[in-house]
Amino acid sequence: MILTTTNSIEGHTIKDYLSIVTGVAMSKKATAMGFSMSKYYTALEQNIENIKEEAFKKLVENAQKIKANAVVGIKVEIELTTSNYVMVSVTGTAVKVE
Repeated sequence: MILTTTNSIEGHTIKDYLSIVTGVAMSKKATAMGFSMSKYYTALEQNIENIKEEAFKKLVENAQKIKANAVVGIKVEIELTTSNYVMVSVTGTAVKVE
């Protein structure tokens, strides 16, 4: 599966545009804020990376369900709720390429 933020893939021709696909993931627990801001930022950064990976896996699964072999034009949105939960949404266009 080819994933890219660009609208084309160098060396490949898009044969068919299939659908917009999304992968959304949210942390199961809030990032705790303690006395050390350094530890908080490190924990938040790790939490975002983990949730982002989960969202990308869901994006790929959704693209595979419709027989896509690539996703172009990917946009990533990261939100931190007021309760310190991380939510990541990954959206792109599922395509078939040669």
